[in-house]
Amino acid sequence: MTESLPARPVAAPVVFTADFTSPTQWVAGRSWAYPDGGPINPRDDKLDHLVSDAAYSRSGVFRARRRRDGRWNTGLLTTEGSQEGFTVRAGDVLEARVRLPEAIGAWPAIWTWRDGDQEIDVFEYHPDNPDLLEFTNHVRGTNLYHHDEAVRPGAWVDLRTEFGARSVRWWLNGRQVFADGRGVGRSWHAYLIVNLSVCAGRYHPPPQPRTTEMSYEVSRLTVRRPATVAAAPAEPEPA
Repeated sequence: MTESLPARPVAAPVVFTADFTSPTQWVAGRSWAYPDGGPINPRDDKLDHLVSDAAYSRSGVFRARRRRDGRWNTGLLTTEGSQEGFTVRAGDVLEARVRLPEAIGAWPAIWTWRDGDQEIDVFEYHPDNPDLLEFTNHVRGTNLYHHDEAVRPGAWVDLRTEFGARSVRWWLNGRQVFADGRGVGRSWHAYLIVNLSVCAGRYHPPPQPRTTEMSYEVSRLTVRRPATVAAAPAEPEPA
């Protein structure tokens, strides 16, 4: 009698592959996560001055350059307000490959946002804490500061986040490092943001005086959606 082999798990289908050059996927240099949509957000300890210039974000290399007024021109892309208007849903799995920045004061992140809230941080990083990544569920108030020898300025890391209804889970380089046990709830959905901010000095040191530019890179970003994920509530039509 021939024994049957166990079935291999089928990977959830990809529903979003980031094309940072696409004007239908992404809006550049504007986000309602910033007061009035930007371009500045000093209350969040940021020196950012958001710009839509393609050189700051559209290649997947997110840049910041010092301005004469003391702020920094910075790159940000969001799916909010885009023609496609993609939102991540509860149950989705985001995967990204990221090169971390080296300059002190750099503040890269991949995160979510909708209607003044719904923020889940796929990651945040500050080179003054060279071996530490920050993973945060702002929806349900949980977070982890994760130290890892694979994390360092200039390093490439593979990130994976499952936006579970009952538990948000984070992986680093193929290994699960945090499951928050709180989740996002079944009806959660939110837009994606990828950006490079610059620290103003309240919580992390600002750029050194000789630093005039900084960058980090996102070479790949996809979202997978299991078949069991229900459709998110439809956004209301504008009046």
